[in-house]
Amino acid sequence: MAYIVPSLAETFEDRALYTQSNLQELPCMDCKARVLVRKNSEHHTSIQWTLEAVSDCTTFAKMNQQEGGRPVYAGCPRLNKSIEEAVRDGAVSVGTADD
Repeated sequence: MAYIVPSLAETFEDRALYTQSNLQELPCMDCKARVLVRKNSEHHTSIQWTLEAVSDCTTFAKMNQQEGGRPVYAGCPRLNKSIEEAVRDGAVSVGTADD
């Protein structure tokens, strides 16, 4: 359930900016789960997971088998490595076009 419901046009624009703009599709090098990624800086990465990507991720599948299941905010270290390599290879850019 959403705890903040935007009502101003500017709020909708901000939400789109932070959740949708400059996202690049990227597959995990191991399981091929496809996520949307944005690198705002060397230290800040945004990842948008689709339901399909979550179900394709083999690391998440293993975590789901653990007692208590996968922690909601647990990331996938294999995907993180894929993102790092994509940045190093130039497939994912760091920053925005306005930087």
